[in-house]
Amino acid sequence: MRVYKPEWRCTFSVNEGVEETASWRERLAWCIRRLADKLDGNGRTIKIDCSVTPEVSRDEVDTCLGKGFAVTQSLLTQLAHQAACEDVMRDAKAELYEDHR
Repeated sequence: MRVYKPEWRCTFSVNEGVEETASWRERLAWCIRRLADKLDGNGRTIKIDCSVTPEVSRDEVDTCLGKGFAVTQSLLTQLAHQAACEDVMRDAKAELYEDHR
């Protein structure tokens, strides 16, 4: 009886800037990305490197990334809500936040 063993590999990395060991092409690309961020105003550029074996379609990768960013949006919204609640509490009940030394 033959035993089958599924094999796969997935590497995923996100970069927000150029690495020290980057080639001149990568450095130029990041320079252009920084310029685009300045022109756009308050945007943030990230570079995503993703390698999956066996290969999955670009649409499937895009769907996964979209779902990941939706989760990120939800988490950031929760953090903003918590920060807003804390700001209200600090204003309404400042005595709770005073340092007691």
